[in-house]
Amino acid sequence: MDDFSFVSPTRMILRRGAIALAGEEVKRYSDSVLLTHYGDRFIYDSGLRDRVMNALEGAGLRCFELPGVQPNPTLDLVYKGIEICRKEKVGFVLALGGGSVIDTAKAVAVGTAYDGDVWDLYLGKASVEQALPVGSIMTLPATGSEGSNGSVITNMATKQKRDIMSDVIRPAFTLMDPELTFTLPRKQTVYGVVDMISHVMERYFSSSVGNDLTDRMGEAIMVSAMHNARRVLKNPADYDARAELMVSSVVAHNGLVGIGRAQDWASHCMGAQLSGYYNIVHGATLSVLIPAWVEYVYRSNVPRFAQFAVRVMGAEPDWVHPEETAKEGIRRLRAFYRELGAPQTMQEIGVRSDADYAAMAKLACGGGKIGCIRPLGEEDVIRIFRAAETNSEE
Repeated sequence: MDDFSFVSPTRMILRRGAIALAGEEVKRYSDSVLLTHYGDRFIYDSGLRDRVMNALEGAGLRCFELPGVQPNPTLDLVYKGIEICRKEKVGFVLALGGGSVIDTAKAVAVGTAYDGDVWDLYLGKASVEQALPVGSIMTLPATGSEGSNGSVITNMATKQKRDIMSDVIRPAFTLMDPELTFTLPRKQTVYGVVDMISHVMERYFSSSVGNDLTDRMGEAIMVSAMHNARRVLKNPADYDARAELMVSSVVAHNGLVGIGRAQDWASHCMGAQLSGYYNIVHGATLSVLIPAWVEYVYRSNVPRFAQFAVRVMGAEPDWVHPEETAKEGIRRLRAFYRELGAPQTMQEIGVRSDADYAAMAKLACGGGKIGCIRPLGEEDVIRIFRAAETNSEE
């Protein structure tokens, strides 16, 4: 096991009607709040926005709003939020929504506390030192941003999708009411499951050794997420299955299953460029890229991928031919994505030309290599993009 330092201060509250607690939770930190959300018709027509505002105003908070968050949240809206917080001296940022909203709230929180351009932080020109406190009301279990120390923002002008990582932007609390997810569109549920499983994979497929505890924790999260995905796709109003997915989203990405081990993140680096260039939903990029990535790298650590095949995908072990076991795990992973209805080829997500592959590979690698189980350079990334055009099995 490698050396590590880990902290996760987020208060997780799961219950029916959790929204009613929003005011008293924010009040622990400030007397003013910026409510960040999608601003779509659903949030108004369903009464969700009004329920949250009533809880906040009922606690005597000064309330301001930042609607308009989109998938692959953008820098321009972050600037608007920072302007509101500075002008009105707002002391807390509350996200109502999924990962895009939470990432926007984190960016606003850190940008308000920073004297320069918040994009400098995402470019690595300055370090993240402080931020306004952030909280979330989760409506879509997926990215794990409700418990993580990261935020990802897209600069549409430059087509860059960049992240920051700092414990100062871990949410103070997250409110989870499974009933809020009963009416999620099937695709959003599917992409959320793909995303939370991928967060474990990026830590599980590691070059480190001696991590039996976190191996088994990660395996449990992946098996549970797949099991409960099947349950909610059969019955969208299955409260317990929805609750399981909400908790899985948090623990898959709050960092616990990554302690003491090298982490890969190559698939996320590649997927970020597809989102930045084509505005593709994050989970869709991962269901396309991960099978192609696994096929490309598994020979670098056959025992690790064979273990995944047996413990997570339920394959029978072939001790004489472990590579065959690893390949069976890949086949079963693809079959699971097909079962969900997740895309598996570039064409399915709207990428019909390789014209941008080289540019995306360059941005993904940042002048070096990505990943740990098999470090990838730009040419490797281009080959994986090409493999993802068909995602055919060997």
